[in-house]
Amino acid sequence: MVRKLIASAAVAVTALVGGVAQAETNYKPLEKDPTELNFGIISTESTSNLKEQWVPLMKDLETALGMKVNPFFAPDYAGVIEAMRFGKVHLAWFGNKSGIEAVDRSGGEVFAQTSKADGSQGYYSHIITHVDNKDINSLEDIFKCDKSLNFGIGDPNSTSGFLVPSYYVFAQNGVNPKECFKTVRNANHETNLMATANKQVHVAANNSEQLGRSMKKAPEAASKIKVIWTSPLIPSDPMVYRKDMSKELKSRIKAFFLSYGRLGDVAHAKEVLGGISDGQGLFMESNNTQLYPVRQLALFKNKLKIEGNEGLAADDKEKRLLAINNKLSDLKVLVAAQ
Repeated sequence: MVRKLIASAAVAVTALVGGVAQAETNYKPLEKDPTELNFGIISTESTSNLKEQWVPLMKDLETALGMKVNPFFAPDYAGVIEAMRFGKVHLAWFGNKSGIEAVDRSGGEVFAQTSKADGSQGYYSHIITHVDNKDINSLEDIFKCDKSLNFGIGDPNSTSGFLVPSYYVFAQNGVNPKECFKTVRNANHETNLMATANKQVHVAANNSEQLGRSMKKAPEAASKIKVIWTSPLIPSDPMVYRKDMSKELKSRIKAFFLSYGRLGDVAHAKEVLGGISDGQGLFMESNNTQLYPVRQLALFKNKLKIEGNEGLAADDKEKRLLAINNKLSDLKVLVAAQ
């Protein structure tokens, strides 16, 4: 009976973020294994910075697989998600929210998870401001909502830059950013941090990884940043590959990541990992279940939005809330079964 419930729930969570299930046929199936592997990297920073961090690992992957590995960068998260959807990207580093989109819409499958150098798995979303803003020290200080402040939020597919602050900062406090701030603009973590440091925005969403990296790479800018809010722990990022590649190729890719820094030239691998983000540790085995908590978060955010929408007819609101509650119940079964 439990297995039937789990199987039923698994079908129900094909795409919960938008509240509307996406058909698995939405992505273009691969006709055969690629002869060259395209490795996607989400745009948390400038492309030049991301190349410096990730290309050394890609070169090691290329050597291990005996096939060419091409880096793929896009100006936003959606570019990598769509590239995977159409078979132009076969493997990618995502955040949890963009990972959900890749799994639901792009034929993706989580196979590994990042960690920190100390072995911990997780990071934090922050709301930041300039140290000179003496009158901004908490969320209450930005919720005056007189349209005097400019706010920098993350990419719409970012977990820490968009989803987490959208739920914990705004939805739970009944605040609509567009009605509260003078301007709200989307940008990656690096851009939002630099905009805050240069006083181009008053307040911005960011995360602990970008702050840590900026302390190493741009200490002058980082010294101008003040954190006024910190989120609960966010699960570490998923590594995702196309699930319709052969078991042989997927096994070889997974073996590389799980052995990297554990076998072979350990010192070299750990040096490469240490240069990624704010200092990355070993890759850990994972699967699509790591996305469940973030799926729940997205649903709770949508639920609060619907509950606060006075323009919805009562029967329409009830219908939408029932659908979300059913999906939350399905996820509760899946989480309990882990």
